[in-house]
Amino acid sequence: MTREKQSSDRIKNKNPAPVQITAEQLMREAHEFREVAIAAPRQKITDKEELAEYQMDKRRSFEDMLRRNRIHVGTWLNYAAWEQSQDEITRARSIYERALDVDARNVTVYLKYLEMEMKNRNVNRARNLFDRVVALLPRVDQFWLKFTYMEEMLGNVNGARQIFERWMQWQPEEPAWMAYAKMEMRYGEVDRARAVYQRFVQVHPDPKNWLKWVRFEEEQNNIEQVREIFDQAFQFLGDDHMDQKLVIAFAKFESKQREYERARAIFKYALERLPKHKSEALYKQYTQFEKRFGDKDDIETVVMAKRRGQYEQQVRENPRNYDVWFDYARLEEATADVERTREVYERAIAQVPPSEEKRHWRRYIYLWINYALFEELVAKDYERTRQIYQECLRLIPHKKFTFAKIWLLAARFEIRRLNLTAARKTLGMGIGKAPKDRLFKGYIELELELREFDRCRTLYTKFLEYNPANCYAWIRFAELERSLGDYERARAIFELAVAQPALDMPELLWKAYIDFEVEMAEFASARKLYERLLQRTEHVKVWISYARFELEAVAEDEDPAEREEERAERARKTFQRAYDSMKQRDLKEERVLLLEAWREMEAHYGDAASRAAVAKRMPKVVKRRRKVEGEEGAGAGAWEEYYDYIFPDDETQKPNLKLLELAYQLKSKREAEARAKAASASTSASAPDTEETAASDDEHA
Repeated sequence: MTREKQSSDRIKNKNPAPVQITAEQLMREAHEFREVAIAAPRQKITDKEELAEYQMDKRRSFEDMLRRNRIHVGTWLNYAAWEQSQDEITRARSIYERALDVDARNVTVYLKYLEMEMKNRNVNRARNLFDRVVALLPRVDQFWLKFTYMEEMLGNVNGARQIFERWMQWQPEEPAWMAYAKMEMRYGEVDRARAVYQRFVQVHPDPKNWLKWVRFEEEQNNIEQVREIFDQAFQFLGDDHMDQKLVIAFAKFESKQREYERARAIFKYALERLPKHKSEALYKQYTQFEKRFGDKDDIETVVMAKRRGQYEQQVRENPRNYDVWFDYARLEEATADVERTREVYERAIAQVPPSEEKRHWRRYIYLWINYALFEELVAKDYERTRQIYQECLRLIPHKKFTFAKIWLLAARFEIRRLNLTAARKTLGMGIGKAPKDRLFKGYIELELELREFDRCRTLYTKFLEYNPANCYAWIRFAELERSLGDYERARAIFELAVAQPALDMPELLWKAYIDFEVEMAEFASARKLYERLLQRTEHVKVWISYARFELEAVAEDEDPAEREEERAERARKTFQRAYDSMKQRDLKEERVLLLEAWREMEAHYGDAASRAAVAKRMPKVVKRRRKVEGEEGAGAGAWEEYYDYIFPDDETQKPNLKLLELAYQLKSKREAEARAKAASASTSASAPDTEETAASDDEHA
């Protein structure tokens, strides 16, 4: 029977189970089973012996746990709480003391200990324990708060106040001071609360703490005290630690009291002292204040103050940004504050360019000019103006470059001050150190205004010695002599000018010389000048000007009735000479310009025959193609269209015209043949072939 049972207990099906259980799963289930809290069986105690036995077992269990792990605070707290539940206060107190022997600074143990004593109304023991813990852990605010709360609940206000005083000696954080002040206010001790706030801001002088004191005084409706607090805050913090929130609060307070001038003064005081990055909200509040309570001038003042801050920030980031200095100086000039404007200019001119390159100095020099003009025209400080000009001229490196404008402005200033000698000395010094065309021109204009013609001659002579290629100087020198009536001297100057080997604008010089001779009615001399000029250049404009001159030149011995016809004939001969010359040089576009001018002259002074003769010479405009000659690449081998002129009297063009006519006839013939073949052909492929053949023949033609 036993053997059959054993055989039946054996596993006959050795196939794997459909659900496999891993070792990890078994371990996890065992661990979860251990964590399941198994409720202890309820034990009913019927007499004192059973209670004593239960308490003994419980105490033995706690002691065993403490013996195994003495530093585990949770075990001590559970042990003391169990003793407290058994109304064994003495034993619980002993357990707390034993726990404090293990960890004398454990905040949780002290809190549970204190709660037990207060719940059981052991006031003196609680006081002693509070005294003990606040002496040991004075930085834990929770003990101080519970201590004061207990005394206040017991009605011992003076005791609570004494505890607060002991606490304040440690200079705690802000909540401790606020708790002290609120306790005083609960009992109507306003003066004591005010004293607490006063001590509080001395220990923690943050702007937000001053504002807390201000709100307290506002609640008490003590206006003068609020102003005094703000004054103390500004004096205590100073300009370095001033906060815009404090300023805004002060200004809003004055606005509520309808003291708008006081509020405006506060805003201005702070804006002048706070940097831009610390006063953005202040600017915004000031703008809103002026929009509500100010006028147009006040709003402009706000805008100027804001712009002043922006300029200060920009020049701080880039001191050599001269455009910003210009704007900053104009802003201060608009305020009519001479000292502030002068300070800005002094700061601006102190930013000397780092390199001695003229392009870096151009904007910088205008700062000096504006500064000098401000001192002369606005500040009326003429001696300071003179010093500015002198210092600027001393600063410029004249050996490398100079600025004629500053020399001329300095001289003009001396003339306005009726000091002609100083003006001439300044300009002479400029010419000696760094001669420039503009400096010579300005000096000469000055002497012309003073009617010092001998000095003008001397200056023109030095000017031309310095730059003999300057046609402007030659022309103005000759015009000066002509205005003085010395025509021979003027003519001699013109002769010297045209004889120079190099001139910057010779066309202006020749024109001025010819105009001079024409105005003097010296037509023969003018005609000789044209001939001399044509020897140097045969530009089409010179020929046209020569022909027009012949139309206007009237000799004294000519018959008035024959003057117009003879002048037209002379102009016609000039045009003919010009046309022949350009035809010989194969200048097509110039010939077209000349023929147009000739046709215009004939339209006013010629007859039908002369007009027809000019019209016959007008060219035809044809469009042609030419190959673009360039480097190998995308543009190589390309063709472009251009316009060409075909003149009737140009014999070299006649074979080309004949060839073009033959090509046109051949093209017409090919097109007629192609159309005939297209009409008689049965397929559509012959028409493109005929067109391609005609196109190739056209290209060969």
